[in-house]
Amino acid sequence: MRATDTGTWLAALLALAISGSALALPGDRNQPIHISADQATIDDVSGVTTYAGNVHIEQGSMKISARQVDLHRNDGDVSRILATGNVHFQQQAASNKPVTNAYGERMDYDIGRREVTITGEAKVVQQKDTFTGQKIVYNLDKSIVNAFSGKGEQGQRVQMVIQPKGAAE
Repeated sequence: MRATDTGTWLAALLALAISGSALALPGDRNQPIHISADQATIDDVSGVTTYAGNVHIEQGSMKISARQVDLHRNDGDVSRILATGNVHFQQQAASNKPVTNAYGERMDYDIGRREVTITGEAKVVQQKDTFTGQKIVYNLDKSIVNAFSGKGEQGQRVQMVIQPKGAAE
């Protein structure tokens, strides 16, 4: 089924009504989910809803923007978010933690493991600290960032800029 314009909004709400709390942190779970895109395709058999064209998802402090987003559902709950094309992910883990921004060409958010993997000129920014590499894996619960360089002659090395404590606040 293809949905556009007003239908896109309705399709998004129907696809996520059962599983809305899976997309955000515990403090965000009671917030409404807002999704906008140029088009949406819902495949009830595979459990995948695909949003394409200037996709924006927001629930509380979590924000995702990309050219395309695939939401994978398992037993009615969202289990994985796969975003491709100029991806920006943003979330604040807790009110006493800084906002984390992640950028790249592809993002794979494993909701059960609460882990975000960014690939393709990946970059994670927390306050004034930055981590860049070909692949970055960010654990939302533990606030752990693992950055990996590319392989081969043209491989991009991992780069980190860590500010002194007083400079990052």
